[in-house]
Amino acid sequence: MKVTYPHMGTLNIVLNALLREVDLEVVPPPPITKRTLELGIANSPEFACLPLKITLGNFLEALERGAELIIMAGGCGPCRFGYYAQVQREILTDLGCNFEMLVLEPPQSGWPDFLKQIRSLLGGLPVAAIRRGWILGWQKVKAIDWVEEEVERTRPVEPFSGQADRIFRDFLAQLDQTTTTSGIQRLTMATLGDLQDLRNGQRANLQVGVVGEIYTVLEPAANQDLLRRLGSLGVEVRRKLRLSHWIGEHLTLNKKKKRRLRLELEKLAAPYLKHFVGGHGLESVGHTIELCREGVAGVIQIAPLTCMPEIVAESVLPQVSADLSLPVLTLFVDEHTAEAGLQTRLEAFIDLLPARSISRKSI
Repeated sequence: MKVTYPHMGTLNIVLNALLREVDLEVVPPPPITKRTLELGIANSPEFACLPLKITLGNFLEALERGAELIIMAGGCGPCRFGYYAQVQREILTDLGCNFEMLVLEPPQSGWPDFLKQIRSLLGGLPVAAIRRGWILGWQKVKAIDWVEEEVERTRPVEPFSGQADRIFRDFLAQLDQTTTTSGIQRLTMATLGDLQDLRNGQRANLQVGVVGEIYTVLEPAANQDLLRRLGSLGVEVRRKLRLSHWIGEHLTLNKKKKRRLRLELEKLAAPYLKHFVGGHGLESVGHTIELCREGVAGVIQIAPLTCMPEIVAESVLPQVSADLSLPVLTLFVDEHTAEAGLQTRLEAFIDLLPARSISRKSI
């Protein structure tokens, strides 16, 4: 069976590790382009979130390449993400596409529930192979997050523009083909060494936190390459939302760890937001406070237009900003977001930060 999935940052490398381990033929969607977005827009409800439109475009392009099974994550709570798979299934069916869809809902009972979901459509796959693929994929997630953090430190101080990104692209290409944990470790350490040599002990004078909805934080096609833009402006990006966070939230089997992390975030956000509002709204508030304590000069919130959890977070962030003397810029993006307008807003925000960050209150 030919299997595909939606793009979300570097998620493809992790899914490839799992799917190849169980001997499934992977048909990845092509890289996200203008055509991907156009396909998604043409076949989606007008006021659907940008991530739904992009991922629908991913599916249409993958089906053109011969994919037969779509793997999509599910969800629960107020965020519309939990409905994406159902809406996309109906749209693709109405378009006459021939496919099956496996929706991976957040497991409620550990490995038995997780395995049941996978085997419901994929048949009698060996449990041992699924476990091996899961372990290999998780090792790659941690490696990506570790290297990506170093890339975000290096971009603003690299001698020549684009050097850190070239190292990162080479790392990802090699990581996708690595099939052992020892190989992952060697590649990761070598890449970190290359980035640290490039950085040569330097750190940017200005650090800015990035919070918001996970897809628009992770996917450059959705955020107009926000993280690279900040690096090119001499800003070191600091963020808590990474790929491992999303996988841990949706597919982790460690309930105690999930609950502990949730309690820590709830405690941070409690003065401003006292309950779960869906998506990553609570994280946006809690992480803003956490990043402030770590010394960032400002915070940028990014989310899809009409994203309800982030609209709730946006409504309380001005009070957080006032209490902590921390500048906060909110960016809502959709298919109409202009590159020039985004760049202008970023430059104006960053120009104001050095003077304002000096007077920030201690907390």
